[in-house]
Amino acid sequence: KESTRICRFAVIGTLNALITAITIWVMMDELDINYMLSNVWHRLKLYLVQVLGIPNRKEEQHLAASVAFSIAFGMAYCAQFLFLIGLVEGLNCNEYLAQFLGLFVYGGVNFLMNKKVTFK
Repeated sequence: KESTRICRFAVIGTLNALITAITIWVMMDELDINYMLSNVWHRLKLYLVQVLGIPNRKEEQHLAASVAFSIAFGMAYCAQFLFLIGLVEGLNCNEYLAQFLGLFVYGGVNFLMNKKVTFK
């Protein structure tokens, strides 16, 4: 059962990473939007889609699931965003490479937070 959940998380995470990479690339390259604003906009959109996708439950359960998801999402996004800024501003890393590497930070922290907070 645990291996099925990990596999499902990996597939969904990979698809999410591809969508994120394409969306941010279009925003940065085609629309000439700053790398930080591109990242914030995409994550906000992703958060809204995901939190609205939480299955309908009793109101109390939906609220609890939304709060747990929001905590996990917030922690993962903060870690990823700080990593992104550190690479680009601190180490003069290429913005596209930093966005890509940040996906791994986000995915790792998100997995751990969901395991410990959202689905405990």
